[in-house]
Amino acid sequence: MLDLMTRHWWALALRGAFAILFGIVAWAWPGITVWALVLLFGAYAMADGLIAVTHAIRGAAGAPRGLLLLVGVAGIALGIAALVWPGITAFALLMLIAAWAVATGILEIVVAIAMHKELRGEWVYVLTGAVSVLFGILLFSWPVSGAIAIVWLIGLLAILTGAAMLGAAFRLRRLGRQAERQGRTSPAARY
Repeated sequence: MLDLMTRHWWALALRGAFAILFGIVAWAWPGITVWALVLLFGAYAMADGLIAVTHAIRGAAGAPRGLLLLVGVAGIALGIAALVWPGITAFALLMLIAAWAVATGILEIVVAIAMHKELRGEWVYVLTGAVSVLFGILLFSWPVSGAIAIVWLIGLLAILTGAAMLGAAFRLRRLGRQAERQGRTSPAARY
């Protein structure tokens, strides 16, 4: 499993980059309308979901692969729902995002726990999941009514989650290179 993850570190880095880009866009235009926010979030959720599904399909068999596929399908479904119904209210959008954040965070924590024997530093994955769960719980318990506040909170989650994903991806890349140097992975196996 570690060999597979180190070979595909770039997929996690790409997901993190999309998350950070989404967060920056959300912060750069805080006066964005709810309709535009729904479309932006829908595009982000679909892109993130497609990347997760692609990574799961190319991955090894086992529970983490299935969980990653589930996260990806959930992201795609949420993205489609957001794009089909762009007139959604701020409160409904907030609840959808909160549910998505909690669900994906829990699944990321489960994957990290399932991989703890194969990957040193799994705490980065747990941190990514915990940030997502915490954000979702805060949104459920403190429903923010202003669209600008929602944009800032969503941007913060996206940037924090993206940064954690990038950190984990580059750690995987480094572990893969170390394993390759130690002869545990042949260069041909990387492709």
